[in-house]
Amino acid sequence: MENGKPATAPLLYDEEGARYMLGNVGRSKLYEEIQAGRLRAVKIGRRTFIAHAELERYVGELTA
Repeated sequence: MENGKPATAPLLYDEEGARYMLGNVGRSKLYEEIQAGRLRAVKIGRRTFIAHAELERYVGELTA
């Protein structure tokens, strides 16, 4: 907790953040999973983001 604000995870991760959260997977692999529909992404302008909850869902399916 810093400056009276609780530490929370971001709601959206950019490409670099999502890759890091997934164990530093490659950029091509990340976009392959998005194109295949296994990982849902949102576009804001020209940038691609992946929701924290979506990353958790995706990893849960991989480990199930």
